[in-house]
Amino acid sequence: MVSPELSQFQTSHMAKPSARNKATLWLTDSFLFLSGALVALLLVWTFGSFSTPNPNPDFTLFGATQTQSECVEGVNLRHDSAETTFYDEPEMSYSIEKPVKNWDEKRKEWLKHHPSFAAGARERVVMVSGSQPSPCKNPIGDHLLLRFFKNKVDYCRIHGYDIFYNNVFLHPKMRSYWAKLPIVRAAMLAHPEAEWIWWVDSDALFTDMEFKLPLERYKNHNLVAHGWFKMIYNAKSWTGLNAGVFLIRNCQWSMDLIDVWAGMGPQTPEYYKWGQILRSTFKDKLFPESDDQTGLIYLIYKEREKWADKIYLEGEYYFEGYWHEIVGTLDNITERYMEIEREDATLRRRHAEKVSEQYGALREKYLKEAGNGRGSWRRPFITHFTGCQPCSGDHNQMYSGESCWDGMQKALNFADNQVLRKFGYVHPNLLDSSVTSVPFDYPAEEDGW
Repeated sequence: MVSPELSQFQTSHMAKPSARNKATLWLTDSFLFLSGALVALLLVWTFGSFSTPNPNPDFTLFGATQTQSECVEGVNLRHDSAETTFYDEPEMSYSIEKPVKNWDEKRKEWLKHHPSFAAGARERVVMVSGSQPSPCKNPIGDHLLLRFFKNKVDYCRIHGYDIFYNNVFLHPKMRSYWAKLPIVRAAMLAHPEAEWIWWVDSDALFTDMEFKLPLERYKNHNLVAHGWFKMIYNAKSWTGLNAGVFLIRNCQWSMDLIDVWAGMGPQTPEYYKWGQILRSTFKDKLFPESDDQTGLIYLIYKEREKWADKIYLEGEYYFEGYWHEIVGTLDNITERYMEIEREDATLRRRHAEKVSEQYGALREKYLKEAGNGRGSWRRPFITHFTGCQPCSGDHNQMYSGESCWDGMQKALNFADNQVLRKFGYVHPNLLDSSVTSVPFDYPAEEDGW
């Protein structure tokens, strides 16, 4: 069927043209020819674009242009300077047995040649954790380690930290608790853009996903761990700090500390001698082997001016908290936080996960009376399942296996609720991993659901 407009157009061409009509028809034909040529050109260009794509496209959204090479908050991930850096030195080694010298200067030079990383370098943190290369003996061990790792990934994603998880022994003789030192040292070399390397044991998890490290508090120190100087100097206890979670500055001081610290490890001929020295110095140390925690305490105790002045022992909040005194409080903490949200509609507001830190800051005014540490109803920052051994299952006989596994599930679900809430779900029961969708404006009503 022919449309009336097309029919009229065809009829006018079949009529005998006058002189005026000839001119009109010539203009019309010229216009049509040019229009057709333009359409053809556009088609060729369009199909050509599909067949030969631009190798460096720009991605534009809402008027902002961002290239592939500048896709992470202004950091250029596709540029490595051609200038010589410490990476080009044949003698530079990642091995813990070969000391690194002039690291501050080398790191500064690297940042100079990579200016996009220089901005914000003082606040940049890389988290490091790890576990053994072989499968766990405990039947649920690998599942538990996966959940512990997921928890760390969640925390790092929320706060913009990088994370490295290692499951190999970088030194064949440095295993168990000594395995962390070669990893931390190698991470310092692999990440010169980071000011801090944050070691977190595989059996430690974040139970306050909003809390962010108060780095300004540690600006004059190079290592942060959970502990108390009075327990080291007065009580001479090997539990004066916990070395399962520590924050260490990426600097020459830290390189030197790790060299001395590792000198007490099983890769040295002095290992058994150090076991005797540590046990005789700290009378409450029951086992004869030299361990990383007592070794660090020994350096603080014996070489105070050299090391202790740059070490911050954090005891005002759960930089790392003992699980046995924490898990029993989690239900009450959940209820107290829900009470706060019932009072403040802003805290109930749905929001993107990327802006979680803002809501953590808004919540602080309600937590002034909550306290910190034991007896507090503030969310514990990190809960550490020391003695539970989730991978081997060889838990400390002080606890039953059931109390360890139930405690882990409870703490993991407690933390997971803070993440899943941004996705519209929560675990109603901390001992049950099933989830329920969260209604709008939750928890405005007392019943919640």
